Amino acid sequence: MSIKIGNAPCSWGVEFANDPRNPPWRQVLRENAEAGYTGIELGPVGYMPEDPVELSEALDEHGQELIGGVVFRAFHHPAQWDDVLDGSVRTCKALSAHGAEHLVLIDSISPRRAPTAGRFEAAEQMDAAEWAAYRDRIETIAKIGTQDYGLTVGIHAHAGGFLDFEPELDRLLDEVDESLLKISFDTGHHSYAGFDPVGFMKRSVDRINYMHFKDIDPAVKANVIAKGTGFYEACGQGIFCNLGLGDVDFPQVRQILLDAGFDGWCTVEQDCDPTLAHTDPLGDAKANRAYLASIGF
Repeated sequence: MSIKIGNAPCSWGVEFANDPRNPPWRQVLRENAEAGYTGIELGPVGYMPEDPVELSEALDEHGQELIGGVVFRAFHHPAQWDDVLDGSVRTCKALSAHGAEHLVLIDSISPRRAPTAGRFEAAEQMDAAEWAAYRDRIETIAKIGTQDYGLTVGIHAHAGGFLDFEPELDRLLDEVDESLLKISFDTGHHSYAGFDPVGFMKRSVDRINYMHFKDIDPAVKANVIAKGTGFYEACGQGIFCNLGLGDVDFPQVRQILLDAGFDGWCTVEQDCDPTLAHTDPLGDAKANRAYLASIGF
């Protein structure tokens, strides 16, 4: 058994490929290595080069392994299907070109759900027909990833989307076969949603194939939930704090993984706004790696 620790471009504020605030991708690779990580996610497809030779050379230069990639698009919006499909296929091609394993599916933030992030009882729900079509779109991409590209596909709950809360995650997992869809589990988003990440892991660890490590500042969380603050503004306010400083019990997370014989990557994700003066992605990456090492990762 081997647990490996990676990081992701979102820890440097990279959420969308063409955001002018993004740091250069080579800088992210260099700093990820400097902070002590040997693996990195792709980031939004198009941020790193889609030319396999160019990216392979850069990964090798910095001693990095490509872990996986995220499709963060509007699965909830039928008119956005072409965009979802384009992002998914391009991500699959990039991952398979570099021998990466993990395709992570995330429903992007919806204006219908953003104001109720963290408040399950207040959140708008899809009707039966809308949910069925939504589930089928996710299942279609999962089939493409598993059957056409040989990837392991995981669903990832995310604040402000239509797959945010634990009951929604459970419902989807009940309706899509485990051979197609695993869980890419994010400790921080589960806490943001108002549920217990440790409790969920204890009962669902057998379906978890990939981890995102985030921590949540409970004071910031309480404030942004009370005010209906948008996700990216909450990131700027520091809702995702350094690991070990928030409300996620990472020693317990580690023990659950060890007891389950988890073998693979756990990736740090500390979403931030890279333009803010107090933001220090490299310093945070180093601190997070040091904390994980201190508890045995």
